[in-house]
Amino acid sequence: MTGIGSGGLKRGFMSRGLFRICFLAGCLLLASFAAAAQDVIHALAATITSVDSAAKTIGLTTDTGSELTFRELLNSHGKVILDKNFRADAAPADESKIVGEHAIVFYIGVGNLRTAVALRNIGLGPFTTSAGKVVSFSKRDHLLSITNQSGEAESFQIASDTVVDTEMGALGGVEFKPAKGDPVRVTAGQSNGNLTALFIDTLLPN
Repeated sequence: MTGIGSGGLKRGFMSRGLFRICFLAGCLLLASFAAAAQDVIHALAATITSVDSAAKTIGLTTDTGSELTFRELLNSHGKVILDKNFRADAAPADESKIVGEHAIVFYIGVGNLRTAVALRNIGLGPFTTSAGKVVSFSKRDHLLSITNQSGEAESFQIASDTVVDTEMGALGGVEFKPAKGDPVRVTAGQSNGNLTALFIDTLLPN
């Protein structure tokens, strides 16, 4: 009976090590393909200024005064999935667009290649827009406090349907976890005598 020499053991260990490396590389590759297969959905707050039905585009003026033109999403091919937190009160972009309407626009793409996925009408206002830095955030009380650009303190209630735009995409208010000093811009409306955040932009500027 012939035993396994040190050379055979070494080759066995090397083969198993190579298999593990190839397996891990394959898993990482599959994960990257899955991430690429689904576009990240971001959001912004804006007023609809024009609708071109022929060109399938929507003109917008953001809360910061930027004028943008978004394409309408015609066919997602299963790549675009709107978060469940936003589905109940957001309509497809090609079905809900009224000039003069203030809305939160969910979109994919960057720069001049952005495509509107869905719109959430946030009413007629009045709205306030404040930019500043986070002073504190109480998850228990759902309260965000900031110091605005004038050095004044402001506080906003965070609701479950508050939309927060982050590097990872649009999130619901319950998932918001800001740190002290983070820059934010808050679009808010009056609710029961308090300012409630409707949209929070953590990616400044738009």
